[in-house]
Amino acid sequence: MNRGFEIAVLSGLMLCLTGCNRPKEEAIWEKVKIGEIATKPSVKKPGIRLLKTINFDVHIFEMPAENAGKLREVELALYTRPLLFNNYKVFKANLFSVHFGRVKMWNNVRDLLIAAGCQRMVKISLLLSDGQPNDLIITGFDDKRTITYIATDGTKEEADIGPGIIALRIKADKIPGSRGVCKVVAHPVFTLPKIPSDPRLSKRAQGKDVGFTSAAFGLNMSPDDFILLGPDKYISDLTTLPGLFFTTPEGTVFFNESKRKLPERKPSVRVFVLVCTGLNY
Repeated sequence: MNRGFEIAVLSGLMLCLTGCNRPKEEAIWEKVKIGEIATKPSVKKPGIRLLKTINFDVHIFEMPAENAGKLREVELALYTRPLLFNNYKVFKANLFSVHFGRVKMWNNVRDLLIAAGCQRMVKISLLLSDGQPNDLIITGFDDKRTITYIATDGTKEEADIGPGIIALRIKADKIPGSRGVCKVVAHPVFTLPKIPSDPRLSKRAQGKDVGFTSAAFGLNMSPDDFILLGPDKYISDLTTLPGLFFTTPEGTVFFNESKRKLPERKPSVRVFVLVCTGLNY
């Protein structure tokens, strides 16, 4: 992955990501309490009309690849029952893993993530208009490549992609007649950078999209619900969908003050926590 390309494509977001190995206050995140991910009460000022949005905070963590198996302990503290899949066996065959929780469970989940060596790298706020998808950019690359994945029918397929970005495309819809609940669907996608100032180029970019719906998942969410998305196991092969989506090939500098070790760069994997923080409609 070319870092210069990521900076050009991802702009301020990737500047945050590339700088996140340096400040210790971002790496040492033990102070992330329930209050930091819980919904804040909104204050509606007279004369101000709020946009109709469904709001999420996304916390991106990285953990040593050697500890990826410890995610099972985190997942055991969460649920899978509310989640729906196109084909659960195929979802698992793509080595994706997703679990559901409530914000009251967060402190326990946080402690388990710390024990697994996770570091919070960045927090991103997403505002989704009802029924309109938004892309959470995961990584970018400036070359053409072929990646393998498991299709919805269970067969192994190849996709020729690049240059461009891998993202998690998230769509949220309000549920008629259900106040305070929205339907969320997400799946990995290869796409080109969108250029808001030129709708023609953005439409052309959409025509290049490759959606990996075999790794899609959905559920109903309310404020203070969250999902944890990570790899089912560590895979270093960047010619596979899970490897490209979850693996950080250049590694991450990990701090370990409790064991008084010097910072050390290790192969790492990404873990995502998506928190529903508000429904404004």
